[in-house]
Amino acid sequence: MNPCYRLGIDIGSTTVKIAVLDEENHFLFSDYERHFANIHETLADLLERATEKLGPIDIWPVITGSGGLTLAQYLDVPCVQEVVAVAEALETYAPKTDVAIELGGEDAKIIYFEGGNVEQRMNGICAGGTGSFIDQMASLLQTDASGLNEYAKNYKALYSIAARCGVFAKTDIQPLINEGATKEDLAASIFQAVVNQTISGLACGKPIRGHVAFLGGPLHFLSELRESFIRTLKLDEEHTIIPKFSHLFAASGSALLSKRENAIPAKDMIDRLHAKIEIAFEIGRLDPLFKDQSEFEAFEKRHAQATVQKRDLASYEGDCFLGIDAGSTTTKIALVADDGSLLYSFYHNNDGSTLHITLEALKDLFDHLPEKAHIVRSCSTGYG
Repeated sequence: MNPCYRLGIDIGSTTVKIAVLDEENHFLFSDYERHFANIHETLADLLERATEKLGPIDIWPVITGSGGLTLAQYLDVPCVQEVVAVAEALETYAPKTDVAIELGGEDAKIIYFEGGNVEQRMNGICAGGTGSFIDQMASLLQTDASGLNEYAKNYKALYSIAARCGVFAKTDIQPLINEGATKEDLAASIFQAVVNQTISGLACGKPIRGHVAFLGGPLHFLSELRESFIRTLKLDEEHTIIPKFSHLFAASGSALLSKRENAIPAKDMIDRLHAKIEIAFEIGRLDPLFKDQSEFEAFEKRHAQATVQKRDLASYEGDCFLGIDAGSTTTKIALVADDGSLLYSFYHNNDGSTLHITLEALKDLFDHLPEKAHIVRSCSTGYG
């Protein structure tokens, strides 16, 4: 007879988390992985890792998370609201908590615990100020979230950056990049923007006092983001709660809420997840752009007829015209002949410095420009 354990599954907007608990609420196995929109295979993979470590087991499963309801219905597994799951985990593992701040992949929450009452403030509509926002801002600095965290450890100044929307943030960050702001200062400023957005957008003036717990993947893995919150809220060590499994709190909470009935073999769930899953969506969907391969090929053939006329730069003689488009993330350069044909083109990511990329491109252009070709006009455009 297989041992039976409680299994909590948290299907987030960007990640899948699982926690296997014993009767004493100890973690027997836990893991965390990005699903890249392939939820069922990611969950199957995590469960296979659990059975590799624990052997054949039976489970009492419960699912939570923003992406868990539909899968729970398909697997016929109980589903709990994630705030209920997080509250249960906090009561068990961090009972002193007065306020919990949780950042996810595409949502943010502040949960107040006041005299037995639970009040939630949540932004699940926009990804501004969440893990996805941090990933997007990190790409502007040619790094990832962990690289951003390393940069922020050595900051010297903070800039004002919007975090309500990635587009707004880019319009603040790009001029700073162009003006030579250090990546260390920009990284710390991005984290501070997330803090400001969370506190102003969710707390809305309600004080964050007492013992504050920091939960969710971004706050678990990014120490400098966490420090930005602690610094802004003026928390001392006594009132700062950083649970060991802070990124798995919703999963552990759902496991704690599992009912000791109708246990199923973990292998049965894995097999069902590996089977072809057809889930009925509750929202209407548009027709495909192309009905079949032949329609797509006809589209490609039709569009291939519209091409830019090109000429060979090496043999060109006469006047030519230079255009530079310095965009927010890319730089484009075009050199055209007097008849409008394209002689030279360049397209590249800014790599954090529009000026540097433009100079490198112009050096290459001048290296290939023949003696009898003369640039008689030039013009720049674009955000940068």
